[in-house]
Formats: sequence, structure tokens, C-alpha cells
Amino acid sequence: MKRFLKVLLILVVMEEVVSQNKRANKVNLRIPTRNRKPQQTNIEEGPTGVKEEPYATYPSIVNPLVQTRIPTSEPQPNQKYSEDMKLYFLKNTMAACNDGTTAGYYLREAKGNKRWIIFLEGGWCCYSKETCDVRYKSAKRLMSSSEWPPTRKGTGILSAKHSENPHWWNLNAVFVPYCSSDIWSGNVSKSQSDYAFMGSMIIQEVIRDLVPRGIKQAKVIILAGSSAGGAGVLMNIDRVTAMVEELTGDNGQVRGLIDSGWFIDPKNAKQSDCADATMCAVTDAIKKGLTLWNGVLPEKCKEQFNRGDEWQCFYGPKLYKSMKSPIFLVQWLYDEEQLRMENIQPEFRSMTANQWNNIQNIGRELKKSLREVPAVFAPACFSHTLITKSNWMEVQVKSVSLPRALHCWEKSLQDNRSSRTGMRGCPFHLIDNCQWPHCNPTCPALHDHVSGQAMNILQLVLQMGMENQRKGLESKGDLSQLIAMLRNAG
Repeated sequence: MKRFLKVLLILVVMEEVVSQNKRANKVNLRIPTRNRKPQQTNIEEGPTGVKEEPYATYPSIVNPLVQTRIPTSEPQPNQKYSEDMKLYFLKNTMAACNDGTTAGYYLREAKGNKRWIIFLEGGWCCYSKETCDVRYKSAKRLMSSSEWPPTRKGTGILSAKHSENPHWWNLNAVFVPYCSSDIWSGNVSKSQSDYAFMGSMIIQEVIRDLVPRGIKQAKVIILAGSSAGGAGVLMNIDRVTAMVEELTGDNGQVRGLIDSGWFIDPKNAKQSDCADATMCAVTDAIKKGLTLWNGVLPEKCKEQFNRGDEWQCFYGPKLYKSMKSPIFLVQWLYDEEQLRMENIQPEFRSMTANQWNNIQNIGRELKKSLREVPAVFAPACFSHTLITKSNWMEVQVKSVSLPRALHCWEKSLQDNRSSRTGMRGCPFHLIDNCQWPHCNPTCPALHDHVSGQAMNILQLVLQMGMENQRKGLESKGDLSQLIAMLRNAG
């Protein structure tokens, strides 16, 4: 009997993992073919105790427009509504990109709508003249506005398409390109340095420029960002809140939406003395960068640390303790950039059992860091960034999609509810508790970073087990348990 139950458990685990692609296809089938878009490649660079309900298999996603039941006005057949966001340069030319060109923003106005979303782009940073020189040659658009196109289309939560973004399609949408390379914290002009680092000032000037366009009458302003942009939201939101309160006379509410910007202090990062200025470990890069950028950090956070240790405010859990503004975290439990910070390259075909077990530990640490944050959407997946991807509605945690979780969170703020459980049947504290990385069947497809080929998590685990066997090594920890189950199942 014991043997039978064990085999049954194995078959359930295998079925859940192997059926990942099939279930993902079911999601696609429920979105009209004419509106379905392939997953967009993310061009951003990255920095290299609540009891949960048992994890259940995911039902097929019902139509997301019905599932979320969020009141919204659908576009009428003859209604003309531009999908384009138009480029505006800041009036204050001192708010400059790294090369001195004037910074700016893209805006799609929704006349009469008093809800706004302001999105900060991501793209890591540079932290020395050498790294900034390399960045300028390889990614000029992240350091200069000279080649920005006059218009751009929003995707994901910034999309003007009702099918792609059913509940925020008609908000006033602002996209702020990242051209300061300072994690949105700098305050140094080009006259003082080889490069300008004005990220903190750019955010403030964008809001000032939006005053004549109606932001002064705003009821809700969502300050959002992905990757380094998400970290920028964490570092700037309380300051933005104070600024908006002054502009709107306390009528406007500011909320933060952080996508893949919640980094934890790496425990297994490579050691570096920064002898090569282009090869610093992440923590050393942040330390050097904050000095170079004259980084503006939240005062309440800085008060927690001794002089010289303020760089720790870059890490979400340490900064969050001093924050006042409400935030919603979208955070992959196995974020690829967090793994790189831990010196783990997620190249799946060459992954070792030791790396796998380290990844498991990182996931546990991330889970632990999220426990006290009321509003969280944390899928157990390998990935990085989500909210501006065209398929952002497809991922679920415990059968709840991200748009629904965001709606539940906003409703709780509207009703002045502080509980993380929110309204009955409308949760917004959602952390996966299945046992293995990428065990959530709605995770994005895995691809080997070298070959580009699709990977199945079951194939990956079995391959690691065979490789260890070939080398005469014994798998340890959670990986050994999974491999043992899979072997015994045969």
C-alpha cells in the first residue's frame, strides 16, 4: 500500500509538470485568435508566517473579462481611441539623460479619466566611467534620448487594447524611458561629471509636466516599474506621494506596483574587489554607483543604517520596513536576475544538482521576505518581469490571475481594508507553495539560454540526475528526493 501511494504521488507530480504546455494552450484558446500575440522578448537588463491553502491543480482559465468582474467601460464599435503614446520632452532641460540630452516621457491621454499609471522602465545601471562607456556603446537608448521614436505603443498593463488590458486600457498612461542608468536615484548633472545621473529628478519633473495635462485632478496614481524601474518605484514612491498630496490637496492617492524589482541581499554572490571596474559584484556595484550618482535614498530607510551602509536600501525587504505608501509586488520566486546576483546562470542544460538546490534555497528566502507584505503575486517560476508583456493575464497563482489580484487589492484600498485576505473570494496575497521551481503549470515556457530550445522541467530534472550519475556524484537535498521519486516511478 505504501508503495502504491508513493507511485500515485509521483504520477500526480509528473502529470502536473508534463501538462504545463497543454494547460498553457488552453489559456491561449480562450483568448480570441485575432487578439492573441506572441510573448514579447524582454530587452531589459537585470542586476546580474501566513498559512497558505494547499496547492491545487489549476482549472482552465475562464474568460478573463468575466473572471475579474471589474466595472469598466468597453470601447464602442465606432469609438476612436488612439493606441499610440506620444513623446514629450521635459520642460526642465536640467533633467537630462546620461549624455546630456533632455529626458522625457510618452503619454496617452484619456480625457475625463482621473486615473493614471506612470511606468518607469528598467535596464540595470552603470556604476563607473568604464561601465558607462561600455553601456553607451552597446545600449545607447538607455543613456540618450537622441534616437527615441516620436510614438510608441503600450503593451500589457499599458496597452490600449481592451482584449489585452481589459481593466486599465483607458487610463491616462505614461511610459518614462530609462536613460539615467542610476536605478532612478541619481542627482548629478553633466557639468559635474562625465555623465549626468538625474533619475530622481526626472521622476519629479515628469509629474510637474503632467500638471497642465490633468494629473492635478487625479484620484488614483499608480507608480509602476519593472526590474530596475521596480526598484526605482520602491525608492521614490514616498517622495512622489508627498509631491502628489501637495499638488492635489490630499485628493490623489498614490500606489506602487513593483514588477521584478524586489531584490534580496545575495548570500552566494561572487567575491570581487572591483580591481576590474567592469566586473564588480552586485553589492559592490551598488555601493560604487550610489557614490557616483549622488544617489537620493529615502530618509526613513537611511536612518536604519550606519553611515556608509545606506546602500542596503536598494534591497526591497530592508527598504519596505520604512515605507508608508501602499504597494503591490509582482515577483517571480525564481527571478532570473536574482539568480545571477547569486552567481547562478540559469542555463538549464548545464545546470548542476548543487545549483538546483541553491535555487531552491533562494526561492525559500524570497518567500520568507514576502510574508509581511500584504499585496503580493509570486508565481514559482523562472522568469523576469511580467506586467508589460502581452500575455501578462495568463499566469495564475492558486487559480487567480494577476489582473484579478490587482483588482482585489485596489478594491481593498478603496474600502479601507488592511487585511491581506481582502474581500471574501477576492485574494491579493498570493504566493505559490508548490514544491519545485517552475512547478506552476501556468509558468511561461522555459527556454535554454544557449540553444534557445524549449525545455521541459521534467526533462531538466532527469537530465541532472543522469549527469550526476555519470560523474559519480550523489544528488543532495530536494533534488535527490525528486529524482528518487521519478526513478522509482519507472
